[in-house]
Amino acid sequence: MGILIVLFIILFILTTLPSLWTKAILNKYRTPHPDIPGTGLQFAEHLINKYELNGVRVEETDQGDHYDPIEKVVRISTANAHSHSLTAITTVAHEIGHALQDKEDYPELKQRTALIERAAMMQKFSGMALMVTPLLIPLAHTPMVALFTFGAGFIAMGVPVIIHLSTLPVEFDASFKRALPLLEQGEYLSKKDHKTAKRILFACAMTYVSASLSSLFNLWKWLKALKR
Repeated sequence: MGILIVLFIILFILTTLPSLWTKAILNKYRTPHPDIPGTGLQFAEHLINKYELNGVRVEETDQGDHYDPIEKVVRISTANAHSHSLTAITTVAHEIGHALQDKEDYPELKQRTALIERAAMMQKFSGMALMVTPLLIPLAHTPMVALFTFGAGFIAMGVPVIIHLSTLPVEFDASFKRALPLLEQGEYLSKKDHKTAKRILFACAMTYVSASLSSLFNLWKWLKALKR
């Protein structure tokens, strides 16, 4: 029992620290920057026009910064949409990096998009299955019910882990092969801010690492509860 508690604590720390670090970096550079003339939304519009991302639009959202390759929308969080901060500008560059991947038919992005679409259907099915399980237990006292529950729960909690892990190459490509060059070549930031931009771009990519680890932690807790 003691070993399980130690493993729980270690896993909790490993899954929590990346998220805390990422949030700390992004929050640290949210203050308005005197050398940045435009907001996150304005910068997104500028980059869309500059790189001729035809059919791509930009909008403000309360769901977090992301690029939707299905709707062709760069969504900028409210915190970054009207901000003149390094975090806002660099985060926008990262999301535009995804739009550039989409324009160039980057294989890994296409694979991730297909995986997300399939996973959404699987998770809907597993969610319905978990809702039905309490009704099946009184009717059928067989191991199949437990197996059914395990399968549905694993899909609901395990699939996000697979998706988030599959996103890592896509995220680092968007940060360091797309966003960083466009920031440097466009001279949108001073040279002294390039180092900070790299840290923010790393944090942008790490948001998915954090999400993956959190999903893994939730899956581990669910499996542990299932054994009881």
